[in-house]
Amino acid sequence: MSGPQGTQPPEDSTQRLPVLDKQETENGNGPDRSDAQAASGPPPELEGKGGRAGRFWSARRVPAGIVALLLLGLAGLFLYDIVSVRAGRPGMGWRRELARQLAERPLDDTWVLVGAGVAALLGLWLLVLAVTPGLRDVLPMRRTHTDVRAGLHRDAAATALRDRAMEVAGVQSARVRVRRRRADVRAVAHFRELDDVRTDLDAVLADAVRGLGLSRPPSLSVRVRRPGRKG
Repeated sequence: MSGPQGTQPPEDSTQRLPVLDKQETENGNGPDRSDAQAASGPPPELEGKGGRAGRFWSARRVPAGIVALLLLGLAGLFLYDIVSVRAGRPGMGWRRELARQLAERPLDDTWVLVGAGVAALLGLWLLVLAVTPGLRDVLPMRRTHTDVRAGLHRDAAATALRDRAMEVAGVQSARVRVRRRRADVRAVAHFRELDDVRTDLDAVLADAVRGLGLSRPPSLSVRVRRPGRKG
């Protein structure tokens, strides 16, 4: 039992704590927690403009490994040939023939031009791999935390949009292909007017694209047609 009003209850007494009713919470009659939220500080700001994030960079292990193996093998062959010549043995036949061909053939020779073109294309390919992010199948999602980055695979995004498209009345089947800038939706409607189905699809899929939380939401391209005749 509690003591008289204005006095402190004994330490070993039992007190009934106030219980916050669900109805009071919904009606806004519960205790105000705005001060507590303000004391905890504002949420972390989003990085970039509006929380946008750049694409994920690929590690490119396969191209780097292939180039490293080729260079290692070529360097090993030349090193072996140099050691063989220094030991008094004749150099490799392919190197002597290559040196002779390079010395005798003019610069405008077809094979010289082909070799130079292949080397230039290989160098250009390596430069493109070095300056482009890669991972085109992963769409960056909007950043809501400074230390967290998330991405959504294109197939997963296409599946989510397809499931939402199938919820529209009149849609018999739907195919969705998500690209970096655009999402192509091809639907087959077996009843209802095509314009009505297209309007509903535009509204539903626009909301679904926003719900994906992508950093750069793709634009929608929706086409609706009737099913083809059997036979």
